[in-house]
Amino acid sequence: MVAPAVAYERRGAAALLTIDRPERRNAIDGATATALHDAFERFEGDEGARALVLTGAGGVAFCAGADLKAVESFAPRLGAEEGPLGFTRLTPSKPTIAAISGYCLAGGLELALWCDLRIATDGSLLGFPERRFGVPLIDGGTQRLPRIVGLGRALDLILTGRLVDSGEALAMGLLTEVVPEGAHLARALELAEGLARYPQRTMLADRRAAIEGLGLPLAEGLALEARSGPETFGDAARGAARFAAGEGRKGAGAGV
Repeated sequence: MVAPAVAYERRGAAALLTIDRPERRNAIDGATATALHDAFERFEGDEGARALVLTGAGGVAFCAGADLKAVESFAPRLGAEEGPLGFTRLTPSKPTIAAISGYCLAGGLELALWCDLRIATDGSLLGFPERRFGVPLIDGGTQRLPRIVGLGRALDLILTGRLVDSGEALAMGLLTEVVPEGAHLARALELAEGLARYPQRTMLADRRAAIEGLGLPLAEGLALEARSGPETFGDAARGAARFAAGEGRKGAGAGV
């Protein structure tokens, strides 16, 4: 019996999604892409899962991108509304975190860019080496990378195909945090639990406004942000009362 290439499990408040093809550096073929889409739909429907942690099995690679030895298996997925690699053209309704160890390349980097936060081990390598072979970025890389690191740095990686290590990736804002070898998954799950403890309605409203407002004229973005005010006023009032009663003074408890 062939083991599933994608594993979905609950770890506390997090849904842990693992690409499990370590023999192929967790490269994705057509069947794996379909399984990723199914797992995304499961996460969206899982009310108890307040964040998604995406990782790769084995520790050597987060994901090496599309499996170029099985490129023909992607033919039916090229026009898929959800994206060739499973869900890269969909926007999740809840926070997502990439837990990266080792190689994060090509479509694998596009999957990491899809996530809100990216935690990587020291020594990880990230980039678009498929530039050498004429394989295009069609899973969001050309759109998300400039939004994260700025156009100049994004064009450097997109045009040259060079790889950056975790230190350079952190310095340019591509990574959220760098952790020691083997600590990426624990840290990502810790972050997920921390996010789950916050009042959800206001956090998700702020997240949605940031994502949907990017690229809008300022006035339109501010109007988008303002719409959440009446919806979240009750939550804000309760939080203000807690602060007034002495909770969280001098930044106590801030951060995850």
